[in-house]
Amino acid sequence: MANILVINPNSSIDVTRSMEACLSIVVAATRHAIECTELPKSPPGIETDDHVAEVVPHIEERVIASDADAFVLSCFSDPGIRHIRNLTSRPVIGIAEAAYLAALGLGNRFGIISLGPSSVARHLRYLKELKLDLRLAGDRSIDMTVVELMAGDVVDTVSRTGEVLRDVDGADVLILGCAGLGSYRADMEERLGIPVVDPVQAGVALACTTLDLRYGKKAS
Repeated sequence: MANILVINPNSSIDVTRSMEACLSIVVAATRHAIECTELPKSPPGIETDDHVAEVVPHIEERVIASDADAFVLSCFSDPGIRHIRNLTSRPVIGIAEAAYLAALGLGNRFGIISLGPSSVARHLRYLKELKLDLRLAGDRSIDMTVVELMAGDVVDTVSRTGEVLRDVDGADVLILGCAGLGSYRADMEERLGIPVVDPVQAGVALACTTLDLRYGKKAS
């Protein structure tokens, strides 16, 4: 059994608790121990490019101090992922990259439900960097902050956004573009009839697979 540390790079305990609830299906299917944590020094939400830059030193500090066997960066911007990977020989998974990989196996074109307009632009830059932008059907914002998202039930809002991505943009699989949106996955799949990827589940599942298959490790 190995230990996986899932880092919520913001300071929201509510987001961490939501992640833990959504990960119950992964916890039940793996032999690995999964721990979720937030970073108290960080802002309550990561909504701007400045926020993304701000949290990278906090992630670095947490990774260096941890003896976990793998890390999952649980923000859909994958903040500082290349820098963090260069700090350690242990696996570092970004939930955005993991969600894109999951979506590629579930459909032809994916749509992203984002929190705000600045997130949309940031996602497109990252997709181009990963050379996956040609599989993007659309990325639509629900125009909320993380604090607003965690304060209420927005299933109708995210479902309507998903309908537009499906019916107008041509997406046949959807990605929830925030770690705090995972609780809506089941309702959205039932309403929309297409696969919906929770990036936190995708990221932790990939970490489990990476550990199980011992990628990068010499066979014993």
